[in-house]
Amino acid sequence: MIVTDVNIQLGAEVKAALATGQPVVALESTIVSHGLPRPDNLRVAREIEQVVRDNGAVPATIGMVGGRLVAGLDDEALTRLAVGENVAKLSVRDLAVAAALGVDGATTVASTSAIAAAAGIGVFATGGLGGVHREAAQTFDESADLTTLSQTPIVVVCAGVKSILDVGATLERLETLGVAVAGYRTDRFPGFFIRDSGFGVDWRVDTPEQIAAAMRAQRDQGVHRGALVVANPLPQDEQLDQDLHDRTLAEGLAIVERDGVTGKRVTPVLLSHFHAATQGRSLAVNVRIILRNAALAAQIAVAAGSQ
Repeated sequence: MIVTDVNIQLGAEVKAALATGQPVVALESTIVSHGLPRPDNLRVAREIEQVVRDNGAVPATIGMVGGRLVAGLDDEALTRLAVGENVAKLSVRDLAVAAALGVDGATTVASTSAIAAAAGIGVFATGGLGGVHREAAQTFDESADLTTLSQTPIVVVCAGVKSILDVGATLERLETLGVAVAGYRTDRFPGFFIRDSGFGVDWRVDTPEQIAAAMRAQRDQGVHRGALVVANPLPQDEQLDQDLHDRTLAEGLAIVERDGVTGKRVTPVLLSHFHAATQGRSLAVNVRIILRNAALAAQIAVAAGSQ
């Protein structure tokens, strides 16, 4: 590994790819350390990287190891973040303090986007974005993903936001912050576990080449510095059953209200309920989402490199 001029270490393969103009896809590490149960987390992390390779790009999983930011974790470092007991969850605001303390840390959508863009990586695959929480009018609870994406020129391939969030408010905030949102082969904004959150999108793109053309246009225009969010829904037959989803969400929201759960505790409580109530089916959907998004992100990176 080497240190770049922005003090980010690059894995050897990522360094070579960036130097020679090969397509690279950024991947987050929070899904590895905090999003999936052990021991499945490490296996799925490796599968995600392999899907990127299978679609013609180089994977750059991003994280912090011993206080050092790394874009392109090797398997030893990936394993360290997957099995470690005290791996911190790092958003952008946490990076400097975490580095000073020499911690191991997994990067969120916000921090992965910022680090990737700083390292010269233009495409990022994740599961779903953070957003505005349902009780945000009282708690002001809103993910740092949104403000970071407003300042970060990167394409983010995701499955929308989880339906446990306030989807409508999240889309309004993205619009206010100047973050472009396009549906991939759809006019509807996906709700992570389900392909239609009930809200539409302003733009539709149907090929990786169209997305790559938008990347080039943004760069050439020099006007917009925010992200392009590509919302990639699961096929109908791979989403969580709609009735099961709606019932589970209603039950979870009732539990949150009954138990007085507020703030940052709401999301993990609701996700834990989804996992238990669906007998693991929501987790299987989660894995399908990130694998599909990794494939599309690699195809976009390849298309961008060929234009």
